[in-house]
Amino acid sequence: MGIIIAISNQKGGVGKSTSAFNLGACLALKQGKRVLLADIDPQANLSEYLGYEPDGLPTMTQLVMTACTGGQLTPDIVRTAIRHCESADVDYIPADINLANSETLMSTALSRETILRRILSEENVKGYDFIIIDCLPSLSTLLINALTAADKVLIPVQTQKFSLDGLQALDNLYQQIKGAINPKLSMLGVLPTMVDRTKVSRESLAELNEKYGEMVFETSISKSVEAAKSSVSRVPLCMTDSKLGTEYERLAMEVLERC
Repeated sequence: MGIIIAISNQKGGVGKSTSAFNLGACLALKQGKRVLLADIDPQANLSEYLGYEPDGLPTMTQLVMTACTGGQLTPDIVRTAIRHCESADVDYIPADINLANSETLMSTALSRETILRRILSEENVKGYDFIIIDCLPSLSTLLINALTAADKVLIPVQTQKFSLDGLQALDNLYQQIKGAINPKLSMLGVLPTMVDRTKVSRESLAELNEKYGEMVFETSISKSVEAAKSSVSRVPLCMTDSKLGTEYERLAMEVLERC
């Protein structure tokens, strides 16, 4: 079974989806790994980066709904939801806006915390070295599912004022799930994102290092318009001659070392 990484922060705008896309692409294109990206954010930014367009096939929404209503999550059903992104050489399960409606169903479903774990079981998604989950920016049943399914958690943190706000709530949830549901869960690391040369950014980075120490990746991701350009062009940053591309390549190598 591949290593499952949940990329999570309850604050939006921290580079979650951008990091999921580019980390996955670097692992696939530069490190030769087989990668599956799983989008569980109803905003579906990652799915958009990957080039997803509605095609009548199941998405993460249908898989979650099937599990909530007692349906069977067979390998054949799960595999029909998997697409391939040529530019990043990764497979992915897309999300859509209707995934938000699944929260109500999930709240009353049996074993609701393990729905995503069942979807991403070894039987259903064989042959991947890494499965990367792009989480939604809220403390929700979907996030609980991601942490229950994951082996590791990667937390992107924007190095700006109030960047650490809300991290304690995520850490509390992480500790609860590790203690009660998923004892194998561990922290992969804290990733500083949108780093620039301002005093605020430097102070925020220092605060991160003081609080999380060795858990902070040596690699940080700079603030740059290249990230937005990459998401529009759907070309992974590691395939461009850019500072950000080099940073994501270094991040991929750090992830391999920590796993």
